[in-house]
Amino acid sequence: MASDASGWYARLDHECSDRLEQLSVWLDSWEEAIRHRLPIAATLPSHWPILPAGLLSDPGAVLEHLLSRHEAERDGRSPRGAHSTPGRLIESILADELKNTQRKARKAPPATLSLAAMPPGFRAYAERFNENVVRGSGDSEEVSEADGAQTRSGIPIPFADPAVGGGVVPSRAIRIHVLRSDGYDACEIREDTCRLLQGMQMADASEAAVTCTRRRLLLVLARAGLVDLDGEGDESRIGRREAEAILEDGVRCADVLRGEWPWDEAPRLLVSRPPWLRIKDRFRGHPEGSQMRKELSRELRDTKERDGNLRFAALRGNINLYRLFLERSMQLVREGCRIRMVVPDALLREKSSIALRKLMVERNEWNSSWSFPEPQRVFPGASQGVLVVGVTVGGSTEMMTSFSPLEVNEISPNSGLDNKAPFLELERGPWSVWTDMSWAVPKMPRDPYLRRAVLKAIDELADQPRLGEEGNWLNPNGRPIRVRVGEIDQTNWSSNISDWKIGSGGVPFIRGAHFCLEDGDVRINHPGYDTEIEDGAIERSQALWNGPIESRGHSRVACQAIVNAQKERRLRWAVVPPDCVLGNSVNFLELPEGVLDSLAEEHGSFDEGLLFVAAQLNSEALDLWSRAWAANNNVNNYEIESLPFPPPSTESALNYALR
Repeated sequence: MASDASGWYARLDHECSDRLEQLSVWLDSWEEAIRHRLPIAATLPSHWPILPAGLLSDPGAVLEHLLSRHEAERDGRSPRGAHSTPGRLIESILADELKNTQRKARKAPPATLSLAAMPPGFRAYAERFNENVVRGSGDSEEVSEADGAQTRSGIPIPFADPAVGGGVVPSRAIRIHVLRSDGYDACEIREDTCRLLQGMQMADASEAAVTCTRRRLLLVLARAGLVDLDGEGDESRIGRREAEAILEDGVRCADVLRGEWPWDEAPRLLVSRPPWLRIKDRFRGHPEGSQMRKELSRELRDTKERDGNLRFAALRGNINLYRLFLERSMQLVREGCRIRMVVPDALLREKSSIALRKLMVERNEWNSSWSFPEPQRVFPGASQGVLVVGVTVGGSTEMMTSFSPLEVNEISPNSGLDNKAPFLELERGPWSVWTDMSWAVPKMPRDPYLRRAVLKAIDELADQPRLGEEGNWLNPNGRPIRVRVGEIDQTNWSSNISDWKIGSGGVPFIRGAHFCLEDGDVRINHPGYDTEIEDGAIERSQALWNGPIESRGHSRVACQAIVNAQKERRLRWAVVPPDCVLGNSVNFLELPEGVLDSLAEEHGSFDEGLLFVAAQLNSEALDLWSRAWAANNNVNNYEIESLPFPPPSTESALNYALR
């Protein structure tokens, strides 16, 4: 089905290359379909390609996809990576967030007897009784509505999305509003719908996105029978002109990262799926892309609040827009109110997000996270892991509940998250020790037995000295141990790398593919050291170096730097021979001279000492630790230097068995 959809967009480009025209025609056809109660396929222009069945049921998703392609092209990026946000995910988030705001339809009041008709002796008693009933009714619905905190249908207002895109968040909120309004009379529903629309604060920096969202919400309301597309409305429907006027105020074009929030009142609930885009990847194909990226980066770094302080405290590394939107949202939402945001699950463990996690934990209440690993493919056509964070603005975090790893079938548009979903409660004290207050969130397996094993390994290793620290057992004095990347950049030096052939000049070139796990042991499987490797084997490919860089002339402890998350072992350490060179898909330890001398003295030879170190680094406990804190498939230098490194005598940690 995905390939059919992808093919349809490609055929559409052939028939209509103007992406803004695509959007306009799609919206017009959608309106005609609603007006005449027809499937949208019946109202599309005849020269457009036939709409596949998989795209018939959700016109909003197609709109978002068309819009994403337009925005990518405008930036100079490829539209191939464009995709829509799954409406089911957003509706599940809203269902979970609003589960405690459900309102019931008002029941008809019971029959009453006039006080005047009662005997005089009962009147005073009846008056006191009625007063107590009224005072003690505790009708939170009336109170909530009176202070403007939420709609009758239970949606907190103002309700915001600072990166509204094609309008999936507000459209799904309207759907929930309609379902919850069942049982009210038509006038009450109309009034409450106006309250909801007037309480919306939807912003986007793209004019096209704003236009699409306004139109989409109008059509969603019309399909629900809440807007009169052709008239001035009536007691049950809002007239088109009135609805458009409200939506014009509630959906605005604004760059909220660099500019001000265009509404006076702070939101009570903010739900968003902001762009997942690094600034260095933006404008990549644009003729002036380099200058545009520099300018955008500079403006974001220099943006200040009215008090003169910089707006973004968590700007680190390669700036990704989603991180900025999350930090900005914590500034916009009123204290004690809520944020739900869909972001990459790399946020949980990557080094560049430490400052943002600190902000979430130390200055706000990070309540929950829903983590969907890559294989779940939450976004059709995208393999990236997905995270839903839940934050209450202000205060600090004493405990965060991490739901992970989740499966797509564990979310429901009706109830939110399945109550049997696996979770881990991270209490502030132990959590701070585990992570040295970086507030990373461990990646946990689903199996309860394996979860216990991972937690046991984390508990045993958390307070151990780190590999890159001075004072561990291997390096009690002198320069710290450092992790280096292999000396050969495989891309820049590709002309000097060739397949291994007997009799060819050069030296062995070792890359990640040459690390082999066999019966629990890691070894180097390279044709320079094993003549039995068959012709055509991947180990013979790109295995020979004939460039100017020479081998180090001594053995090294090295590991595979990129390991598929599905592999049975993440840490793969081996001793590489002295006559080879290493590609940048391999990391190695730079051991101080004093460490090398002591290893040789203790173990009888230099190489035997290195083999001993590699064995310690390949312990099962460290592998469990590494898996728990891995941000991605890269076993990077920072991660290795941060590995706990207990002394060999700590058998419970090094010779770890699942138990």
